Amino acid sequence: MFKKLERTKVFRDPIYGYIEVDLELISKLIDSKEVQRLRRIRQLSGVGMVFQTAEHSRFCHALGTYQMARLVLLKVEGIKENLDEYEQVLFLCTSLLHDIGHGPYSHAFENVLDVSHEEMSARIITYKDSDIYKILVEEKINPFDISSIIRKEGKYRLIEQLISSQLDVDRLDYLSRDAYFTGALYGNIDRLRLLRSLIIKDQKVLVRASGLHSVESYLMARYHMYFQVYYHPVARAYELLLESIYNRIKDLVANNIKINANLEDFLAILKDSNNIKSYIEIDDNYVFGFIKQLIKSEDEILNKFANAIENRHLFKYIELNKDINLDLIKPYLNKKYYYYESSVSAVAYLTTLGKDNINIYLDNGKIIPIEEYSSVINALAVSSYKEVKRIYYFEG
Repeated sequence: MFKKLERTKVFRDPIYGYIEVDLELISKLIDSKEVQRLRRIRQLSGVGMVFQTAEHSRFCHALGTYQMARLVLLKVEGIKENLDEYEQVLFLCTSLLHDIGHGPYSHAFENVLDVSHEEMSARIITYKDSDIYKILVEEKINPFDISSIIRKEGKYRLIEQLISSQLDVDRLDYLSRDAYFTGALYGNIDRLRLLRSLIIKDQKVLVRASGLHSVESYLMARYHMYFQVYYHPVARAYELLLESIYNRIKDLVANNIKINANLEDFLAILKDSNNIKSYIEIDDNYVFGFIKQLIKSEDEILNKFANAIENRHLFKYIELNKDINLDLIKPYLNKKYYYYESSVSAVAYLTTLGKDNINIYLDNGKIIPIEEYSSVINALAVSSYKEVKRIYYFEG
């Protein structure tokens, strides 16, 4: 049903060696404007301020997630008995496109727009003027099937589990990829062993008991990556500085104050987050471009923060605890935009997500929750919750 390329296309990749593309549909999607845009958006945004080699793009991750999906179709027992040909291709397309809605320095951008990247992904895929939409329709894939998976509407429950759950192709790629590019060795996971341990029964992703240790290792790697990499305080300081610039622009525009910078697409998005045409024009280069212009802004706050981004003069921070003396930083906490209270938290494994939970498949056919089978996972679920509260402030 789906046409194959005359010759398989390959992408060299440090995680997989080669990423192979044999479907014409996937090749067309990779070449689409919206997927190519991901080359210009860093995967880890502010983390690059801490780990200098974290320069990889969301395009790399999109291809990597597609490759993980391809490996699932090749190696996971029961997968082809539970997904027909259309659903298998739907799975490959969704894995490639799942992060298409990320904006530049994504989480700061999401906070300002108040729209998640998942929702923006769904909107772009169903935007009739996008390359992606036109390619999917031409190749007989319903774009709304992909958006329903990303929105987790329940139409394709198995694919939803495989794309977004506590053990999915998205995480299996980004943990390995981010560990590689940051040099954080605790993020390394045995992906192929995990895949060999998976089995699909009645539209559910299960883990054979023999694969328990690889899952335990994966969950611990994920937990450590969050606090050592993704939630690193300096990375958060960088993103908060960007957020401050965005919020200042919003306030100035709301008060009809002119800003001497090329902000047309950004302002269009602030006005209407459904403006997909403007959204897909915005990438890291676009944001850096207008920040470069704001270095000479007449507005004191924009000027200060744009120069801070340019010269890596980030927010300082203190972690809040009962012994902290807030009097030491009170002089910095008296102006809007000049400080933030921030809280981050994570747990190695959540037991309250229902259908997203990990379940163990025993040799006798019995299925039990992983935390009931593994004392390690049970302990992690009960005691690994960690929360860090900080005050970020701008000095000078």
